[in-house]
Amino acid sequence: MPGALSVVPAGVLSGVDALKLFEHARENKYAIPAVNITSSSVANAVLEAARDIKAPIILQVSNGGGAFLAGKGLANDKQQASVAGSVALAHHVRTVAPLYGIPVILHSDHCAKKLLPWFDGMLDADEAYYKVNGVPLFSSHMLDLSEESDEENIGTCVKYFTRMAKMGQWLEMEIGITGGEEDGVNNENVDASSLMTKPEQVYAVHKALSAISPSFSIAAAFGNVHGVYKPGNVKLTPEILGEHQKYAHDQDKSKHEKPLFLVFHGGSGSSKEEIKTAVVNGVVKMNVDTDVQWAYLSGHRDYIVKNLDRLREQVMPDGTPNKKLFDPRVWVREGEKYIVERVKEACVDLLTENKL
Repeated sequence: MPGALSVVPAGVLSGVDALKLFEHARENKYAIPAVNITSSSVANAVLEAARDIKAPIILQVSNGGGAFLAGKGLANDKQQASVAGSVALAHHVRTVAPLYGIPVILHSDHCAKKLLPWFDGMLDADEAYYKVNGVPLFSSHMLDLSEESDEENIGTCVKYFTRMAKMGQWLEMEIGITGGEEDGVNNENVDASSLMTKPEQVYAVHKALSAISPSFSIAAAFGNVHGVYKPGNVKLTPEILGEHQKYAHDQDKSKHEKPLFLVFHGGSGSSKEEIKTAVVNGVVKMNVDTDVQWAYLSGHRDYIVKNLDRLREQVMPDGTPNKKLFDPRVWVREGEKYIVERVKEACVDLLTENKL
């Protein structure tokens, strides 16, 4: 099997190259982990993991993550902090990603209707970057209008995708609701039936967006829930994704057995078997956020607990300085090490290991 670097370059990919990478994933039956980034530290750790395990990777920023990157002390009443932080992250990743020698998709995560000014701001930055460089700043973006009617959801996606397609950009959209709470979007109390998308809904999206460009993916709900919950509390049915694929294949008489590029949201805490079934049924991207957050904290926590006595003072009573222990480059690095291992685990689970 020729590796991913035989079809796309190292560094941040254009939307056109993102399509080539997702086609490579579909053909070779693997999915790419997508990790939410809240700092340059997290970004670098994720890139390091992908480099070490020889895998492509997706770095994505949420609305809240963008605001945090710009600084929590900034006003965000018009989404200005979220836009600025997201754009700043994009420039950082574009600068360092080629040094890691791996293909990187630079993506923005869930954008609900109320957050569309954030989406507009990122597209403005994409278009400005495109005029100078011939590629957009981001590889792709996600619209999540799943709380709206299917008609409004699909219509809004068509509107924005038409604008994005002029730059060759990738669009991810969601139909059906992912349960739980993430980044201010709370679906913890929705009816369970809303967590299951029907094949007809998925195909309606596929038909509408295919008329614009092939560069899109669909996050179809199959019981997904953001966060991590006690085993047994969340019932995933990734096998229904195969029904979506068959329906689309039969409707279009597609040359591909699995014509849909599908996305797995709420992947943290999922069993190995659930992940495997999702990939078999055409998932090419899986979000891993909560588990990576926990890994980052765990690295910091374990370091502090281990060195707690010396971290109580800048200088010990006997005159021994503790600067080398409380230097952020030391303890932040411990969190990064834990992220590296957790992202490697995700790559193994998704069969992305050694795909370069």
